[in-house]
Amino acid sequence: MQNPYSEIFRAPGAKGFAAAGFLARLPIAMAPIGIVAMLSQTRGEYWLAGAVAATFALSNAFVAPQISRLVDRLGQTRIVVPTTILTVLAFAVLIAAANQDWPVWTLFVSALAAAAMPSMPAMVRARWTEIFRGRPQMNTAFAFESAADELVYIAGASLSVGLSAALFPEAGVLVSTLFLVIGSTAFILQRSTEPQVRPVDHVSSGSAIRLRPVQIITLALIFIGATFATTEVSTVAITKELGQPGAASLVIGVYALGSFVLGLVVGALNLKAPLQRQLALAVALVALGTLLPLTADTVPLLALTVFISGVAISPTFITAFGLIERHVPEAMLTEGITWVMTGIGIGMALGSFAAGAVVDEFGARNGFWVSVVSGTIALVTVLAGQRSLATHTCDLEECDAAAVPAE
Repeated sequence: MQNPYSEIFRAPGAKGFAAAGFLARLPIAMAPIGIVAMLSQTRGEYWLAGAVAATFALSNAFVAPQISRLVDRLGQTRIVVPTTILTVLAFAVLIAAANQDWPVWTLFVSALAAAAMPSMPAMVRARWTEIFRGRPQMNTAFAFESAADELVYIAGASLSVGLSAALFPEAGVLVSTLFLVIGSTAFILQRSTEPQVRPVDHVSSGSAIRLRPVQIITLALIFIGATFATTEVSTVAITKELGQPGAASLVIGVYALGSFVLGLVVGALNLKAPLQRQLALAVALVALGTLLPLTADTVPLLALTVFISGVAISPTFITAFGLIERHVPEAMLTEGITWVMTGIGIGMALGSFAAGAVVDEFGARNGFWVSVVSGTIALVTVLAGQRSLATHTCDLEECDAAAVPAE
């Protein structure tokens, strides 16, 4: 049997933009938890660390869709270059502010400016769509990207925490910024795979967030994102409480392992069940998994429960982005994908802040209750939206015509 993943990477330029895109999106995961690790060490307050991280993540969540809308209208290169430069400068100021003990307001202002960081996952998927539009390989490509996203969120966070603990507090944010520079530069230099700018028609003239499926999936992934951040913040706190702060990066790292492998398997299987039902099942598994870390009172048990709780994350991503591809017109695909990434970012911001506050007030282990609540709300959202998320077989022109804004 032929490997479907090797097939998609035979396309000219695919390996190059996929590798560059992977590096360029590592800051999505590394920066928020890197900010938490940096400021919790330099300032000694989890609430401040969580608040600054939330400022960056929330601001990026609201700004990124607008940037992606410009990408759809003007092209990737014209937008990525200036926004990346602004982001890099902002992170440089944030690192200096933490290192030199500048006033607190400088932390928030620099985090706010860093929100100009463009959505690389959306732009990578747009390139895959340009190559494989209307062909079965596009589903495989989206599955690969979903698994890569999950690896970025979990392994990137683990790397950021590990660097800050092993080297110096600012190391995680610094390396994250270097990845952004290198990855974005390599990505925009590959002009041959850049998607064409498509004309705007009456269907795609508004915002993708007006489409009901985009609203449902974005809302659900806000709470899925909150489970990520809660796991990260609570893990950092509980390993410190247990006297093994260096184990945090390992525990967060195993969060990715099972989910990454399962995501690749799911992408290769080409499952026949309706995507909206696949999404409901995946989110249900995530919600159930959030209960497990509450039982952990040792680092090995924490690692085991976190590993199990993360298994369904990649399948959640795969089905969510598969539904977006089917429900969003071509001329607003980058924006539509970015709104879903926005949901994850908002959730991570809120989860980071909420978990930090709970940890400060009630202890490290109780931070995981934020995950339990978040997972439950995500499941209820997906179950309530099953009818709107239902898809039908159609060619792309018909799917564009069928896209109807929410009332």
